[in-house]
Amino acid sequence: MAIRFLLDTNIASFIVRRASSALEERLQQTPAAEVALSVVTEMELRYGLVRHPRLKVAPLVEALLRGITIVPFTSEATRHYAALRVALEAKGTPIGTPDAMIAAHALSLDVTLVSNNLREFRRVPGLRCEDWTK
Repeated sequence: MAIRFLLDTNIASFIVRRASSALEERLQQTPAAEVALSVVTEMELRYGLVRHPRLKVAPLVEALLRGITIVPFTSEATRHYAALRVALEAKGTPIGTPDAMIAAHALSLDVTLVSNNLREFRRVPGLRCEDWTK
């Protein structure tokens, strides 16, 4: 089975905090082999743990990272990143660098990005995105 869904950082946070029963149900219905995290999401999660070392969810974050496929950022993803960043800047609608990298990663893999931040990600041309928290 191939990866079909890339989870954004905020979705990973929802998983760790068990903040959405709809998300938990969708994850149970989706084969684990179809779901992954970008290494950029891993980077953001680890940054949060280092920035706030006393977080009680640290073991839960580590368990999530051990239990899910983490996809490396590739040269193909960098090409998508450059193109989407230029396109969004030209329209005057840029998004943050980590989000742009995650969106580019999803585009390069030709997968759907799962995020609770559709307002931002819907600006990315050609990106399929869904919110599983509702």
